[in-house]
Amino acid sequence: MQESVHMLSQRESYIPTKWTKFLWWLSTAEKELLSDCVIDRNRYSIIGMTVMGTWLFATLAWTYFFSTVVSNIYACFALGIFMGGIILTIDRALIKGINKYNKNKIAPLLFRGVLAVTIGMFMAQPALLYLFDKEIHLQISLDNEQKKKDKLQQQEAVYAVTKKDLVDKKTNLQKQLDDKYKEVSVARNNFIAETDGTGGSKKIGLKDIAEAKQKEYQKLDGEYQQMSAALLPQIKTIDSSLNVIESSVQKEQQTFNTLLNDGFLTRIEALNNLIKTNTALQSRYYLLVLILLLIELMPVIAKTILPAGTYDEKVYLREKMEKEIVQKNMIHEQQLKELYNQLAFDQDTSFIKNFFSQSDKERNEKMKTQMNSWKENSEQSFDNMWNVIKKDMLTKQEH
Repeated sequence: MQESVHMLSQRESYIPTKWTKFLWWLSTAEKELLSDCVIDRNRYSIIGMTVMGTWLFATLAWTYFFSTVVSNIYACFALGIFMGGIILTIDRALIKGINKYNKNKIAPLLFRGVLAVTIGMFMAQPALLYLFDKEIHLQISLDNEQKKKDKLQQQEAVYAVTKKDLVDKKTNLQKQLDDKYKEVSVARNNFIAETDGTGGSKKIGLKDIAEAKQKEYQKLDGEYQQMSAALLPQIKTIDSSLNVIESSVQKEQQTFNTLLNDGFLTRIEALNNLIKTNTALQSRYYLLVLILLLIELMPVIAKTILPAGTYDEKVYLREKMEKEIVQKNMIHEQQLKELYNQLAFDQDTSFIKNFFSQSDKERNEKMKTQMNSWKENSEQSFDNMWNVIKKDMLTKQEH
């Protein structure tokens, strides 16, 4: 809104609106001093708008951040508003320390810049997560699948030695059974071939040879049956142990799968992985980070680059005047206290002197009375008389 310029003789009296006062409050300006600074009114309104923009951005960013870790929507809004208020307080403190007389000092400006950059970098993360939400959730699904594979490999590595021992033991036992079964099979085939004339002596009817081979077959078959009875339970136990290990791996894998989520840190990790693998996103990501960082730095930048006007001069002179007045008031207060103490000392001195002067005669008379009483009382010693006089008539020192 354009304001009319009054002549000096008209004694301009500017009354800011509530909105303007609010912007001035955001910019940490004193409205009593700024009202008469025509040029600086607009400057500090602009600074106030930059602070308000940063404040609203911080509130929205923090609200979205808490929505990734808190399920209650009302709690998200409450926490977002709370953290936005903290950012507002920090920004107002930063720009309050920048004025005509110290904004060119490197150390304070550097400190404020580092603080603003730190806050800005963190505040940019929730905004980027919101902007790339679809791409991030796609990357999260890929990352979670890789995490499942890594978890399974870790579990397999934990049980690898145990499983290898069990498998080797089972293989050894099974080999013993297979070898014995081969012997039985050879003996059986030899017996059958001898009986039907297809093998051995190839003569049907050689009963003694056939019986010998039959006994050999029966002997080996009995040994195989005994070995099977001894080894098969061991193989079954090994299979059971392997099944227990496999079940434990599957159970741990299922538990791990339930822990996979799309929380804030998971999304940040997905965003980092997405940036590494997606070249189209990299340049846009850094550009957005720069833009969001500038949003946080807007109040500091605006307060730094805008020229100093009459308001800063009035603030400096007003503060200097108040310091001088405070110093003079303290000196006057000290002088008044010293004067009071001196006059009180003089009055008390005069009073004490008058008191001793007026009581001198009465003290002497009382002393004489005590001495006459001592003369008349022959039983009282001189020391007793002196103790009575000392107790009743001598003064004590003040402590």
